[in-house]
Amino acid sequence: MGLDITVMIADWSWLGEAPPQDRSARLRDAWYADETGLWDWAATVPEGAWRWPRGADADRFCVYEFRRTAGSFKAHFWAGQRWDTVRGHADPLLRAQLDALLGGLVWTGADGEAEHTDPAFLGAEPPAPYGVLLARTPDGVRELAALWRRIGPRLGGLRAAFTEHAAEPDSWVGEFGEFADLLDDWGRVLTEADRRGWCVVGLSE
Repeated sequence: MGLDITVMIADWSWLGEAPPQDRSARLRDAWYADETGLWDWAATVPEGAWRWPRGADADRFCVYEFRRTAGSFKAHFWAGQRWDTVRGHADPLLRAQLDALLGGLVWTGADGEAEHTDPAFLGAEPPAPYGVLLARTPDGVRELAALWRRIGPRLGGLRAAFTEHAAEPDSWVGEFGEFADLLDDWGRVLTEADRRGWCVVGLSE
């Protein structure tokens, strides 16, 4: 068993009204509620799509199903590892932008100290509650979404460097297409959350 991650966007007007220390529990309680329909293990879950819950919280949060990850955090971890390997060969501007984007989401950063939670989301007192891997307020989402808009059209320029220095076929995120798809999925999450003025949360069971 490895670390899992479920990435959600949530209505900040609903989640943010709770005290910071109660926000992750409020979202988790809504996610776990039987009436959401999200816990039907026999249901087919399309990848690269949104899953809206049913019930009282149907308009308050939504789950995004990443492609090629099966809900595992490993893909996100290995995307960070691949970036560690290839970043020294990237265009300096793209490197700075991807450092900021991945460092704000799942990568530990060049110094291993990147933060993936906004203090304004969970409060100033560390650490984050158990199972919270990512927590970005609408302001944090807005900054990351703006980065993605600049990175997305230029990401293909990283293909040659990735293939030469970071590719490991048959491994997690071992080919450039998998790396690009994972980033594109994050771009979809950030873009939709930013469009709604919502937050982004990554929870582990």
